[in-house]
Amino acid sequence: MASPAKPGRKFWGVLLLGVALGALAALGAEVSGVYLAATRGWLPANADAPPPALERWLATTALNALILREASTAPNPVAYTGANFVAGVRIYAANCAVCHGAASGQASNIARGLYQKAPQLARYGVADDNPGDVYWKIDHGIRMTGMPAFGGALTPKQIWQLVLFLQNMHYLPRAAQKVWNAVPNAAASLAHSQQEKRS
Repeated sequence: MASPAKPGRKFWGVLLLGVALGALAALGAEVSGVYLAATRGWLPANADAPPPALERWLATTALNALILREASTAPNPVAYTGANFVAGVRIYAANCAVCHGAASGQASNIARGLYQKAPQLARYGVADDNPGDVYWKIDHGIRMTGMPAFGGALTPKQIWQLVLFLQNMHYLPRAAQKVWNAVPNAAASLAHSQQEKRS
């Protein structure tokens, strides 16, 4: 009994061409689908809509991978002094409190309306995070979250002072705690002003 003939070059060429054309058609369909979804308003772009699971996964995975690759693993070079803690609190009050809250942990209207939600750091702090990771987020910001990059506005020393404060905000020296407690709470100030208008 004769063995079946082996497929020739022409067969493999046609097969590979078919696979390549199929892959191109699938890719074209995906690109067209994304284009249609974006141009027809089918993708949520509003800040008060819950993010799709794919968006959450992509954003979180990309951010974590980038921080793992770029963030410093060295300890905070700023000394644990009262002056550095107070400086960190003041930098936070001027740049961060409107979104991340004051000592009370209450969210301001800006924080409530942000997408992604800004963590209220007095409640959900970063004490357990690597100092280099916290520095990286402050320095570079986080795309599509409202978290700006402060690398162009703050010096490296100021960012490290801010990291020092953030990672120790629940165990501050007395002088720094006094300054921290005096940071105005935007949520409380707004509630107070609305109450005054009603009376």
